[in-house]
Amino acid sequence: MMKLKLHWQILISLILGLLLGLLSRPLGFQNIMVTKVAILGTIFLRALRMIIVPLIFSSIISGVTSIRSAESFGRLSGKTILYYISTSLLAIFTGLFLVNFFHPGVKPGLKDLLGFEKMPSELQTSVESLDETLLGIIPVNPIQSMARGDMLPIIFFALLFGFFITRAPKPYRETLTDFFQGIFEVMMRLTQFIIRFTPVGVFALMAKIVAQTGSEVFGPLGNYMLVVLAGLLFHATLTLPAVLYLFGRINPLQHLQAMSSALMTAFSTASSSATLPLTMDAMENNAGVSNKITSFVLPLGATINMDGTALYECVAVIFIAQVYGIPLSITQQFIVVVTALLASIGAAGIPMAGLVMMTIILRAVGLPLEGVGLILAVDRILDMLRTSVNVWSDSCGTVVIARTEGETPFTMIGSPSQ
Repeated sequence: MMKLKLHWQILISLILGLLLGLLSRPLGFQNIMVTKVAILGTIFLRALRMIIVPLIFSSIISGVTSIRSAESFGRLSGKTILYYISTSLLAIFTGLFLVNFFHPGVKPGLKDLLGFEKMPSELQTSVESLDETLLGIIPVNPIQSMARGDMLPIIFFALLFGFFITRAPKPYRETLTDFFQGIFEVMMRLTQFIIRFTPVGVFALMAKIVAQTGSEVFGPLGNYMLVVLAGLLFHATLTLPAVLYLFGRINPLQHLQAMSSALMTAFSTASSSATLPLTMDAMENNAGVSNKITSFVLPLGATINMDGTALYECVAVIFIAQVYGIPLSITQQFIVVVTALLASIGAAGIPMAGLVMMTIILRAVGLPLEGVGLILAVDRILDMLRTSVNVWSDSCGTVVIARTEGETPFTMIGSPSQ
């Protein structure tokens, strides 16, 4: 097993975890999967989360200080934000078309069939307005934001701090630049050590998820799941590869090979933030993108570029409206599109973050917040899928931006892209 490449180790572990989780239910050891085996997955996730804040903070500062000129900083920021907004909107419109075409929520008695639940208390306490979410980008106390793991304010402060390091007098500028570059190098070495245990974590997480979920909940929500899945597949296999090839002249299959380990980890953890260390490692060591680009683009992407989440939220909100029999006008659907874009930017890169942000969209169009309870049963499976799309989009944006900056990705794993 250890002689295999990491992505094959992860794939085998994922399949074994899936099979063990399925067998645990009929054979009666489901509780062991959830309480005992899952501990290995929890340890793995805690190890990844341990390094996220120092890795993101040091990588952004390292990336910004390596850009040096304000003109280059502005150009790279503009390209990054343009890519993220464009691909998120493409994902949302894909979901909007599919949910209006197939009408997965238009079925008499579907709400009763789903065994309607109220919104869980942990989601109720997390509901906040869009204004509060956007204002939260500016940290009142950056240290407190780091302690809580609030990514948006951490990124905002790191960008400002890194930029003004480049404006400091020379001796201080050089000292601080070397200091944060040193921290980043140490964090990347620690990251590579933790990555070695990815197969064990993936196995445990998959076994737990499948043992908990089972297959009986998929019947009533089958059409809804298929619409979300179709939208995610369309965006991941057609839209993003087209962007990759047309704007970066990158072979999508070659890029997929480079990202295989990170994508399988994203699927099993359902957390783009937890997957960030693997994504950065894959981009630098497999795709040959410079540290300057990866350390600037990827931390931003793991927090604000949520193509899969934006698509999912759009489909889910309109599905809930269909189940309740509440028609949404063109104006209301436009509000769904805009709010889904903003909510996806504010969504944290952690499991169930999409559900929390969905309450903002439901409130914006006057739908009951309790409608979230309709889709809870299958959210974890869809969360894994949309997280994979989020990470895939981040990586595509990174190589496209690197290409526009004059770099030639993939020179480290084969011939340059044509």
